[in-house]
Amino acid sequence: MHLPRATEDYLKTILILHRENGSVRSLDVAETLHVTKPSVSRAMKRLREAGYLTMDEDKRLSLTDTGRAAAKQICERHRALKTLLVSLGVCPETAEKDACGMEHIVSDETLDRIIHFIGKEVSL
Repeated sequence: MHLPRATEDYLKTILILHRENGSVRSLDVAETLHVTKPSVSRAMKRLREAGYLTMDEDKRLSLTDTGRAAAKQICERHRALKTLLVSLGVCPETAEKDACGMEHIVSDETLDRIIHFIGKEVSL
């Protein structure tokens, strides 16, 4: 599953914010991603139409099962890449930034090999 980068960023952000705060609004997403509220509104509409999230009457966002699964997969990609980079000696701040870019382009095959490697070779 490879979604557009912006879609992946929105899904991951909503999942993280929900874990941290218990609820998420479009403004929270806009502030976290440093984008405009109209941009988030358009994206949230597309994500609702695609079945990735819902919005309640109080404008709180919730991921659907499909959205949550996609967001968790994106977070797993990020975590595996960051772990690998740190294990190679990259400072955590740089590894975080680089993993954010790499998570969108790494193939499933490469990710599987990274997860296998860090699970067997790197002490987590």
